[in-house]
Amino acid sequence: MTRAAVPGLPTRYPIGDLLPALYADDDLAQRFTAGLDIVLAPVFTTLDNLAAYLDPSLAPTDFLHWLAGWIGVDVAPTWPEEVRRAVVARAVDLHRRRGTRRGLIELLWLCCGVRADVVDGGGGAWSSEPNSALPGTRPEELLVRVWPVRALDVDRERIHEVVAAACPVHLTHRVEILPGPPDRRGG
Repeated sequence: MTRAAVPGLPTRYPIGDLLPALYADDDLAQRFTAGLDIVLAPVFTTLDNLAAYLDPSLAPTDFLHWLAGWIGVDVAPTWPEEVRRAVVARAVDLHRRRGTRRGLIELLWLCCGVRADVVDGGGGAWSSEPNSALPGTRPEELLVRVWPVRALDVDRERIHEVVAAACPVHLTHRVEILPGPPDRRGG
């Protein structure tokens, strides 16, 4: 869809009505300004509805991808429209929690409709001696266990895509898809 040339789009501000009275009956002036009205009507309509363009729940579908890019959110065009709108609407919250366990869990729920359990080796290392090797081993991989809630089937490709995008770059990750919530006693 394009908002550049909408046939028959009226303007709320016809230029011919704004001309001095001398040109009110001038056929050439009225036809000329009517041509300008056709060109400017989409601009005025867009500006009059600018708030709707910036609201993820109201923005036109083709504008949503631009809006997502403008606020720095990655949404795949293959995702359902309602998921893309929800991710854009929650962008600030998602940015605030990006790279955290809670942020990944919320992102998986929002994008894929699955609950998740994230097991992170995490931790930190330091040394009291300058320029010495850090003690211990490298951090373990990030284990993400997911199970369906909204539907019986899960989109494995989308889950891997979301985890890869949200996982801190220094960690490797592994995704396990479970039939239900993990048993807390035994893992």
